[in-house]
Parts: sequence; structure tokens; C-alpha cells
Amino acid sequence: MQDFRKLLVWRRAHALTLKIDGLVRRFPRKGATRLAGQLSGAADSIATNIVEGCGAASQREFARYLDIAIKSSSETEYHLLSARDRGFVREDEHEPSADEVVQIRRMLYGLRKKVLIDSD
Repeated sequence: MQDFRKLLVWRRAHALTLKIDGLVRRFPRKGATRLAGQLSGAADSIATNIVEGCGAASQREFARYLDIAIKSSSETEYHLLSARDRGFVREDEHEPSADEVVQIRRMLYGLRKKVLIDSD
């Protein structure tokens, strides 16, 4: 078990969640509620799964939670794209957020690889 607060990837995922929350607050109430919930939930799931993995009983279990966080990052990236294409997020807001999701996913892949090596 480790302290999730010490992981840079968790800190970045948490910051992304807060940024996404700010974006979805500006979505129109009519016609965007479902997408806002999906985007917010997917972003939150990245950080949440890192936290859950840090409490795992084994390195393999931790790696499984990281895998889920990776999948949630892909979902977040898609929902951001969908929000941009529907006109809910401006391009200048979309690009940095989408880039951050990609960077977080790369970090998650690297951490997962390290965790799996350490589990052998």
C-alpha cells in the first residue's frame, strides 16, 4: 500500500478532474447534461482508480486499477472531443485538456509497467 498523494500522475489526474469540472459547469443545461456527467465521471475515474490501486493488496491488483485508469483516460479524451465537436468546449480549451489526458495516460502506462515488473 502506498500514499497516492505522492504520485505525480495522481496529482495531475486530480488537477485534470478539477479543470474538467470547471468546463462542464459552463455546458448548457439543456441538451448537455448527459455528456457533462459522462465527461466529469470519466475524468474523476482516472484519479479514483489510482487511489483505489494504491490501497490494493498486491502489485498485480494495483496494475489492474491502473489499467482501468488508462481506459478511463481514453473515455475522457473521447468525451472532450465530443464536447468540442458539439460546441460545448472551445478549441483553445479542448487542446490543452486533451493533451493533458494523453500525458497522464502515458504516465499511467509507465507506472503500470513498473508495477508489473516489481510484482515478479
